[in-house]
Amino acid sequence: QVQLVESGGGLVQAGDSLRLFCAASGRTFSDYGMGWFRQAPGKEREFVAHINWSGGLTYYTDSVKGRFTISRDNAKNTVNLQMNSLKPEDTAVYYCAARPRGRVSYDYWGQGTQVTVSA
Repeated sequence: QVQLVESGGGLVQAGDSLRLFCAASGRTFSDYGMGWFRQAPGKEREFVAHINWSGGLTYYTDSVKGRFTISRDNAKNTVNLQMNSLKPEDTAVYYCAARPRGRVSYDYWGQGTQVTVSA
């Protein structure tokens, strides 16, 4: 089992920045690729960003490229999401998730943290 706890959400204005944090415990953190997802009211959960086990490979959904940066610290068992130039459409609950190496699905999820961007 892997336990994931997100933090760092809040209410900001359009154009502001916010940094989300995800702390992992339970298993060897470097055995997992890590992702961030989000779910806006009335919409399905969508992929935001992923970072592989070593931190050497990242990818993003098109709508956040150039604005968001995912990073990880395997010594501290944390993965972060730096969000710049936030837009109202970024408003959502953001979830951290863990994907075992060699697998295509995310097996573990955090409880989510709310990000609200006002116009």
